[in-house]
Amino acid sequence: MARFRRLDVLNRMTETGLVPVFYSADLEKAKQVAAACVEGGCGILEFTNRGDHAWEVFSALERYCAAALPDLMLGVGSVVDPATAALYINCGAAFVVGPVFNPDVARVCNRRKVAYSPGCGSASEISAAEEMGCEICKIFPGASVGGPEFVQAVLGPCPWTLLMPTGGVECTEESLRAWFRAGVACVGMGSNLITKELLGKEDYKGLAARIAQTLALIRRIRGG
Repeated sequence: MARFRRLDVLNRMTETGLVPVFYSADLEKAKQVAAACVEGGCGILEFTNRGDHAWEVFSALERYCAAALPDLMLGVGSVVDPATAALYINCGAAFVVGPVFNPDVARVCNRRKVAYSPGCGSASEISAAEEMGCEICKIFPGASVGGPEFVQAVLGPCPWTLLMPTGGVECTEESLRAWFRAGVACVGMGSNLITKELLGKEDYKGLAARIAQTLALIRRIRGG
């Protein structure tokens, strides 16, 4: 069962403005990345469902976070079917993210009051997801479906919609300013934030600093 309420998770997504996205089959590396997120001031992390036995790594990581990083909200990404969603929810996932929208995943998440952010690439998909109770829709792949211009186009007639682009978001002022000025609620960032270079050098202090710098940039762009 998730340690955090759905409302609290959604509020943290929007208040923080950043959801780091990461996967590793190495539990120790995953622990270090989770700790770097907390050190950098980001209390949320999406661990993607990639690779064999990913759920076992996630389960061990969530147990670690519950003991050592109790304020970190750990969710799962790359979920496309309800069975996988249920598996991760039973391992303590605080939220579920997918590259596509699946109504059956929404039903599973709603039953357990776990936030679900499905991948959407059109106004119709976003509307369908919202009808199933999805508060924050993931725009994926962000750059390919139209970038910030797509976000602006959707929010024009649907200003109540909350969007989180993933794919095409960079740790630069130009990129982040474009997305947030378009009206996104938050952004998801994977390898552009948690870079292969930093992971290869096991520079977790550097990763924490990069996360902190990105959060500071987002706050400045938002005017807070």
